[in-house]
Amino acid sequence: GLELLSLGLYILTAFAKSSGKSAEAALKYYLFGGMSAAFLLFGFSYFYGLSGTTNLIGIESAISTSGSSPLFYVAWVLVVAGLGFKVAAVPFHLWAPDTYEGAPAPAAAFIASVSKVASFTLLITLSASWLMPSLYGSAAKSAVEGYLLQYYRTWPQLATILLVVAAASMIVGNLAALAQVSVRRLLAYSAIAHAGYILLGIAAHPHYSGQKYPLQFLDSSWDPVVLSVNAVLYYILTYGLTTIGAFGVVGVVERATCSDKMDAFLGLHKRNPVLAAVLLVLFLSLAGIPPLVGFWAKFNLFAAVLGVSAGPVPFALVALAVALSAVSLYYYLQVLKRAYVMEGVNDTPIKAQPVTMAVLVGIAAAVVLLGCFPALLEGWIESFVR
Repeated sequence: GLELLSLGLYILTAFAKSSGKSAEAALKYYLFGGMSAAFLLFGFSYFYGLSGTTNLIGIESAISTSGSSPLFYVAWVLVVAGLGFKVAAVPFHLWAPDTYEGAPAPAAAFIASVSKVASFTLLITLSASWLMPSLYGSAAKSAVEGYLLQYYRTWPQLATILLVVAAASMIVGNLAALAQVSVRRLLAYSAIAHAGYILLGIAAHPHYSGQKYPLQFLDSSWDPVVLSVNAVLYYILTYGLTTIGAFGVVGVVERATCSDKMDAFLGLHKRNPVLAAVLLVLFLSLAGIPPLVGFWAKFNLFAAVLGVSAGPVPFALVALAVALSAVSLYYYLQVLKRAYVMEGVNDTPIKAQPVTMAVLVGIAAAVVLLGCFPALLEGWIESFVR
């Protein structure tokens, strides 16, 4: 299913037939995508060889019973590499800036949102099965402490690999975005940074101090799997919605000015006040400014990481993520400064189709509404996960 989705994305990227950038981006995307699929399948074949099954719970049970091996960690690295490409995580991100810049705006929005939701969903499924102890299945009924001891010897090593990728994605994505003059490429590096935040939430795992088993996990009211998955799903869904709106605004400006550079947004508040207001809401939400939904997405994610994990490493990574969120505010404000503060050289109104404008206003309104009433989406996600 994941590869079927990718095949469609390659075609959508090359859909602007008269654009050389679109063809180049599609070719790069296709070549990187084929290589990532090879890594993913090779990793899955190792998991099958080690456990004798393709069932995720069966793989978890087999590894927990027999113990891990070096080949098991090699398989996990291969799977992370394959899925890391799909979500544009460092160091598997090289395709993203060119693809986001060269693809038609609707295709770029689709790649930045829907495809990431699918890829992260698979990664959540793997992580929920392998990075968290299954305390409500057979393990909860027999030999809970023995199972947890094996878990704390094996599975945190897998989470460490994700934490390294998450930290690299947050740093590279935010710092590289500072140097961009193309808003599309800025959104691409922003997407890499957001992938790092999400991976940080996925990699969060219960901590074992060596003194006492965390038997409070047996209380279903404090399930570390549900706590982390809820926060990650909330972040993915709200980020996908906001990104679709951001690329919609970029697409409207690009059609009117034939450019996606920052200077194309000069004087936007005079040329189209509604479009400028939508851009303001969406970019501030991506930066995590309250009371917009992006703030609650980051707040829930970081709180889940600190609530589930313990020790200096998770705390340091959350502190790094908060600091880099401040960095992201700077480059988002560079676009907003051109839209609201700097004077434009052209005062010709920018017009958008009524349906397009209605959709963009609806997305902005949803971002504000979910930010003011975050429980609306949180309650739905929690009922779905449980």
